[in-house]
Amino acid sequence: MCDITAVLTVDLLAQVLDWLHDSRDLKSCRLVSRAFLQAERMHRRAIRPLRLGPLPVLLRRYVGSLQSLDLSSCPSLDDSALSLSIPCPNNLRSVSLSRATGVTWRGLEVLASVCPRIEAIDISHCVGFGDREAAAVAKACWLKELRIDKCLNVTDVGLAKVAVGCSRLEKLGIKWCFEISEIGIDLLVKKCLELRELDISYLKVGNESLRSIASLSKLEDLALVGCEYIDDEGLYFLSNGNCSLQSIDISRCENVTSVGLTTLAEGQQRLRKINAGNCSPVLTSTFVSKLCTLGDTLIILKLDKLQLLASALEIVGKNCRNLLEIGLSKCNGVNDEGISWLVEGCTNLSTIDLTCCLLVTDKSLLSIAACCRGVKCLWLESCVLISEKGLDQIASCCMDLKEIDLTDCNVNDNALKCLSRCSELLVLKIGLCSGVSDIGLSFIGTNCSKLLELDLYRCTAITDDGLAAISNGCKRLKKLNLCYCNQISDTGLAHLQLEELSDLELRGMVRITSSGITAMAMGCRSLTQLDLKRCYSIDDAGMWALAQYTENLRQLTISYCTVTGLGLCHILGSLRCLQDVKMVHLSWVSIEGFELALRASCGKLKKVKLLGKLQDVLSSELLQTLQARGCRIRWVNKPLVFKG
Repeated sequence: MCDITAVLTVDLLAQVLDWLHDSRDLKSCRLVSRAFLQAERMHRRAIRPLRLGPLPVLLRRYVGSLQSLDLSSCPSLDDSALSLSIPCPNNLRSVSLSRATGVTWRGLEVLASVCPRIEAIDISHCVGFGDREAAAVAKACWLKELRIDKCLNVTDVGLAKVAVGCSRLEKLGIKWCFEISEIGIDLLVKKCLELRELDISYLKVGNESLRSIASLSKLEDLALVGCEYIDDEGLYFLSNGNCSLQSIDISRCENVTSVGLTTLAEGQQRLRKINAGNCSPVLTSTFVSKLCTLGDTLIILKLDKLQLLASALEIVGKNCRNLLEIGLSKCNGVNDEGISWLVEGCTNLSTIDLTCCLLVTDKSLLSIAACCRGVKCLWLESCVLISEKGLDQIASCCMDLKEIDLTDCNVNDNALKCLSRCSELLVLKIGLCSGVSDIGLSFIGTNCSKLLELDLYRCTAITDDGLAAISNGCKRLKKLNLCYCNQISDTGLAHLQLEELSDLELRGMVRITSSGITAMAMGCRSLTQLDLKRCYSIDDAGMWALAQYTENLRQLTISYCTVTGLGLCHILGSLRCLQDVKMVHLSWVSIEGFELALRASCGKLKKVKLLGKLQDVLSSELLQTLQARGCRIRWVNKPLVFKG
């Protein structure tokens, strides 16, 4: 038989790879023929290793094509490892070092020197990153994008270094950099005239900073979340500035009122996205009426937790007919009349958030179904007045529905029967719905084969049969929440044969044992996150099974399990990708057991959660070693309470 890959050019094979989005499919192609392997080498643009070990081999394989390197998941990344990780010469344009606490100015200087054309660096959440590190980054003069969110040691001095050295910056994130003041922002604006996106959320800056920012003629996206010293005067400066904003996020700015929002809408008439959630509690008709000036451009409007009358939504519906997304979460006053007016005008809405809008009933759902047939995401958490009547209409008219959140809505099996007609459904959240049983899940399993995420938190009527229906019908599931579904036993877990499942939450499932965990682990080998908190019957046998079958596990919660030091040491030492483990109240583990387990994994772990009393009895040398290798330890003081 002729091998077709032998007659196709590498370029054509590379085009075939463009259609493959699953890493396992790409791996399969590499195994088909040497031609595909060569095409993949030339085609690969980005890699994200979970540990440093295989990195040299990967870099040698893709050195000619690699443009993006993400090392944020690699524990123990320090200056030496970073220096060895960057090939020279290279075509790297983007590097992520997020949470790489071991990297200092020395490693960053090497990065800037061996990657002279680097354009994007992410060093967010690096607690050791300060002004000297910022000076090292400033040597990357071609930098266009920089994220240093929550780098708490950066001051105006460090920001000034970046501003002077990286004048080509187009995107900058300095969220939670509390030591940066208005002085730093002013200098940044004077030096970085190419800025298009700027995030200064939670900084202690005031209106004078907005006066400076308003002079940036190319600025399009500005995030000011939680800037408590900014008020209406600052928005006045923005409205009269040179910038042509397309997106602004002023959520949680408690001193911003409708007056400032009105001024902003008048002055910035190219706005496409406004997030004003959690600002002034009362939204005046003046601001809402000014939205008519944005009617042709505005596509996203979020007004979460504001006071909204039906008349306000009527104005929005009449004047913002191009809206694609509306956020009304926890808005007081939102009712059926207002929703009816809104959707009558905004017929193109694809995302509607009505979370905790307690006055919404089936009438709103009927209006949405009649007017917004293209809706894809519908969030209705805690809308307790809706029923299967409204959901039946949604299912009949909105056939392209991809996501629906019905958490705490008291829906039942009839509602799921209706929703099962939405064959394109990807995300279904029905937590805290005690009326849902195996019957309802059988409808979903039979008809919603594309489902990727299912949340059944505290759906206490579900049994093993319901889980079997989901497992048999929804083979593409990636995320499943079964927390406190106490009627599910080991038999149910044995049904979980889901090759693509990556995130599984089993917290508080008191009937499952290590036998069920073993069966589940054998069928769900792609797991990266697993929560077993308060699964009191999980012991060492479960740990051995996880160590053997779930080699990709990165996050594990085993608090309150009956694991001993032997089981803990085995799983922490065996799982090469494990980075985040929570192990509070492991009563069967001795001090020596914790010591041995942590030593077995201290080169891999990035986050550990332990009982506070262990802080005084664990070896200080061990704790220092963990922290030196980039592991953050969270100590908690919780009483030992057993919950059924």
